[in-house]
Amino acid sequence: MIFLTRMDKQQMYINPDHIVSVEETPDTVITLFNGHHFIVRERAEVIIARIVAFRARVIRRAGVQTGRKYLARPKRSLFAEVTRDHEGSCPVGRDKQLHAPFHAQDL
Repeated sequence: MIFLTRMDKQQMYINPDHIVSVEETPDTVITLFNGHHFIVRERAEVIIARIVAFRARVIRRAGVQTGRKYLARPKRSLFAEVTRDHEGSCPVGRDKQLHAPFHAQDL
């Protein structure tokens, strides 16, 4: 939401996704998708700068990883390290198995 001031100094917030056009006649007129018009004190450049700042803030918040630490683990730690023997095969015994087997045959 962006903060705007009407001509009678009434303060309001508008969702920038609902704005269809911003016209700058002697007064700045904002047209919404539902046909409503608002005359505001701010100039068009100020309104556009506020819209850009609002969208940048939304995108920045969407990119930040929040939550528990286990969600931010690097992918490398999710896979077991496998060592090769001198023949080139990768033996993994029962004692080296890190996760529960998927099938009964894997026991």
